[in-house]
Amino acid sequence: MFGRNFFKFKWITRASNHLKREIIVNCERLETRVAVLENGKLEEYQVEHPMDERFVGSIFKGRIQNLENDLQAAFVNIGMRKNAFLHYWDMNPDDDALLDDEDLNELRHKPRNKRFTNEEIAARYPIGSVITVQVSKGAIGTKGPRITASLSIPGRYLVLMPNSTLRGVSRKIGDAHERERLKKILTRMQKYIPEDCGLIVRTAGMGVSKSAFIRDLRVVLASYSDMKAAIAEQPAPCCVYEEPDLIMRVIRDWMTEDVDRIVIDNPEVYERVRKEAAKISRRARNLITLYEGHYPIFDHYGVEKQIEDAFHRKIPLPSGAYLIIDETEALISVDVNTGRHKGKGSQEEAILEVNLEAVEEVARQLRLRNIGGLVVLDLIDMKSRKHQQQVYRAFKNALRRDKARTNVMQISELGLLEMTRQRFDASIQSQMNLDCPYCHGRGIIKSPLQLSIDVQRRLRSLVSLFKAERREVDIQVCIHPTVLERIRTEDSELIRELQDSYKGRLSFKADPMRQAESFAIIDVKSSQILFSTGDQKPI
Repeated sequence: MFGRNFFKFKWITRASNHLKREIIVNCERLETRVAVLENGKLEEYQVEHPMDERFVGSIFKGRIQNLENDLQAAFVNIGMRKNAFLHYWDMNPDDDALLDDEDLNELRHKPRNKRFTNEEIAARYPIGSVITVQVSKGAIGTKGPRITASLSIPGRYLVLMPNSTLRGVSRKIGDAHERERLKKILTRMQKYIPEDCGLIVRTAGMGVSKSAFIRDLRVVLASYSDMKAAIAEQPAPCCVYEEPDLIMRVIRDWMTEDVDRIVIDNPEVYERVRKEAAKISRRARNLITLYEGHYPIFDHYGVEKQIEDAFHRKIPLPSGAYLIIDETEALISVDVNTGRHKGKGSQEEAILEVNLEAVEEVARQLRLRNIGGLVVLDLIDMKSRKHQQQVYRAFKNALRRDKARTNVMQISELGLLEMTRQRFDASIQSQMNLDCPYCHGRGIIKSPLQLSIDVQRRLRSLVSLFKAERREVDIQVCIHPTVLERIRTEDSELIRELQDSYKGRLSFKADPMRQAESFAIIDVKSSQILFSTGDQKPI
């Protein structure tokens, strides 16, 4: 990770008010969870299920199934249930601007400058041809994965890019002397780098020794060699490079100089992580500790309760205000409410305080929930343009730590702050939850009044039909007790009028095992179901 001298320097110069940063790892047979705590507060959270395949970041040898010129995209069979989506401009890797941000997801989403006509695409990539691609965005909902032909194999300090000629240092490293040092190291490593591969030094490479870069280069080159062998030997579609599991990604991407310790509750994983950390430095290895307590590790460190609180629809803020977060198919809406907050100063100052708290918490919620796409914040109206800019800058600053790419618009005249956040995979909630089979994800059910109206409407329709057919049918209605209570009390007069107009007998039966929205109308003599709606039994 970092050279030995760099580790010493970082730890010696820490201020006394250093923010304590811990990574808590919970490993179970069916699930691996990783939480990042800063002074005990949950700031990052990721979940992975070992039985699931890891698609985002993995490289596939695929076969082109369709070329859709109207969409300017190809559909590629990579061995998944749905064909992957490949934009035409993602079919031809372009080195330009790749150094702007060496973060892995950025590399996989950079726009391509070089465009080809539909005819050129058809000639280069005819239907049935083989293409090597990398998954940049997992399948979400009904959409298949998104892929790119711009490949990257990440290491701790380096990113190897097959089929590229780019060699350079991330522009996020701003120090001129450090950039010059890293460029010299890159020059000395040229003889080890294949001619058909590019190489970028990541920001984690600041302060790292040449020997550490050499070790990291050996790792990525070994992965590249295995990938080339798989491409040559295996038929399409197949996976030729799989992104490491969550534990190894933690070591590769999260174990930075500001981490105080990593606590793991599984002895086997603990030994595995220590072995990997030892390749970085002795100091890094010593950061790894084994949790041997009697309580679950997430309970011991207060993570479980924070996770439960963070995924509620209503999120309280320290001042007494609160957020309402709704995730829909089209966008994420966040409503900011003052709640009990009154403030100590003027009304404008109180509103500013709430909005500042809100944007800080929204940035945290986006990371924790891994939600993205279009996000709309309905802030409390601010008349002062100065206050609007202050809130806007605070939100932009809070989003800097987000690994996903974000784009934030200025606050509109209606007090709305609109933004987009890059989505790589399904949200945490969609991975952990299913739509309620009772309300089908609506979050609401019909009221007893509305259900009583539905029952009476259906009864009047059947009664009218039987009168026309000159039939006398004894009818029984099976309904939930709460609906029957409404019919017996507030709507009893209406039912009596309906009975008086019909020669057959109307009766009602309460069924507590029936779902509230479900009811059935039955012919008593034949037991034939005349009408039924909803699920009869609760899930």
